[in-house]
Amino acid sequence: MELDDAYANGVYIDGAADYPPRWAAAAAEFRAALGARAQLGQSYGPGERQKYDMFLPESTPEGTVIFVHGGYWRAFDRTSWSHLAAGPLTHGWAVAMPSYDLCPDVSINEISRQLAAAVQAIARRTRGPLSLVGHSAGGHLVARMLDRALIPGTVGARFHAVIPISPLSDLEPLLQTSMNDDFGLDRAEAQAESPTAMTDRHKAKVTVWVGGNERPAFLDQARWLADGWGVDHVIDPGKHHFDVVDALGDATSDMVHRLTGAQQGPG
Repeated sequence: MELDDAYANGVYIDGAADYPPRWAAAAAEFRAALGARAQLGQSYGPGERQKYDMFLPESTPEGTVIFVHGGYWRAFDRTSWSHLAAGPLTHGWAVAMPSYDLCPDVSINEISRQLAAAVQAIARRTRGPLSLVGHSAGGHLVARMLDRALIPGTVGARFHAVIPISPLSDLEPLLQTSMNDDFGLDRAEAQAESPTAMTDRHKAKVTVWVGGNERPAFLDQARWLADGWGVDHVIDPGKHHFDVVDALGDATSDMVHRLTGAQQGPG
């Protein structure tokens, strides 16, 4: 359809097919090394995919970072991203990574509601501040978690930082892609699920993050959200859609600094 190419990522990234197995291998190695500090498969809902993994620091957590994976709401789960917990863990923050049901089995609206349930379940078992970070479709989902209609004020009051990375913030253009065969969006639901249309939001330090070498559509989506919400906007030079998340695994990165409040290291 008209915008299929605009929202295609892999065909414009060298060695794109190598990334998913590399992510999965790094994540498995990380979980194995963490041992008992990796609490896997914690349920937050009745479905098999409605589970999260919790990674704990060596001491009492300073707070909890919740990472939400992408995949156009149609692919991946929590098990490919465990290694990205390394950055926040170094600064004494726990990291939770939920999975969720995928389109076309469920709607994007249902996925948003599942993530809201996951955030609330994680909040119930933790203390201190909560920071949310998500990539691509996960960027959409963490932005949606600021909706007061989805997350109660007792949880929203704990939000410290929210970083949508390469987010899909206005879903109406996706009506013009063949992916919508799986999404089943109509214009009303696309509007209802678009973070750019959200007005009643919890307060948090929001930074919209995007790679400088991403597709123009994703640069636009990030700008629309940052401008619409009047929040910080970082364009990470030289990064594309698949490696822009790597900063989460780096304890010295500005991304991790913003999530945890830790002082940024050199480099």
